Amino acid sequence: MPAGVPDSIAGTGVLSSGRLPRSTLWLTAAGLLLLYVPTFLAVGEKLWPHEDYAHGPLVLAVILFLFWQSRDRILAIGPPMPAMGWPLLFAGLAIYVLGRSQSVYILDIGSLLLILPGVLLILGGVPSLRAAWFPIVFLIFLIPLPEFVIDTLTSPLKRYVSELAETILYHLGYPVARTGVTITIGQYELLVAGACSGLNSMFSLSALGFLYLYLVRRPSVLHNILIIAALLPIAFVSNVVRVVILILITNYFGDAAGQGFAHGFAGMLLFIVALSITFGFDLLLARLSRKQVITTA
Repeated sequence: MPAGVPDSIAGTGVLSSGRLPRSTLWLTAAGLLLLYVPTFLAVGEKLWPHEDYAHGPLVLAVILFLFWQSRDRILAIGPPMPAMGWPLLFAGLAIYVLGRSQSVYILDIGSLLLILPGVLLILGGVPSLRAAWFPIVFLIFLIPLPEFVIDTLTSPLKRYVSELAETILYHLGYPVARTGVTITIGQYELLVAGACSGLNSMFSLSALGFLYLYLVRRPSVLHNILIIAALLPIAFVSNVVRVVILILITNYFGDAAGQGFAHGFAGMLLFIVALSITFGFDLLLARLSRKQVITTA
């Protein structure tokens, strides 16, 4: 550094290396809370009570925990990079203002994907941003999808689930027929609604799968790619099994049983099964990898 230039970076109140001053930390946290507490209160009231977005509070809690867990590495700052940080911050604030003023939550919450990297680059440079990369990326699972995207994805999923459920039950010998996404078995007609499309379980399982890979930290890139590629098929197949089970419950115990407690319990059970299959696939790949290393050695 040239003579006469202090260690602190003018205009940021941040040391060129070391730790973030407490005053800067508290001011930054207060600014973020001022911006986003109203947003999440509104989302918690309008979106999170619905099944499509029920994973929101859990994802937010995980993100906050990951930031807290990584706080020492985030605060052990390096040289600030305001030339990269300020454009990101201003772009994120512009998106936030637009989303907040129009109640467009995909923009409102999505602005965090620019604001947080911008703030971290301004305060702590690349080391701080690198320490917080995963919780920032994990924010993607917190952003609500637009309704037209949900509708576009849900319609074909409902059709595929209905077709596969009918095929499975037909080959098992049950008197089953299908018209569109309505399945008839015996005297009962069941509509495969949007909640039964599997989109929610795909989204939730993907979030938990990415979190699991981050926590386990498998060294093999191929291993991680295979797990990620398997998440959506596992979620889809698990949901098909769930629908088949609900149809059978309705057939044997009546419509009230199929739409009552069994409906919610089947969803929880199949989600646990999907997670178990994912973890089992991960352990299988890890064991095969170890055997290959031993054989090669």
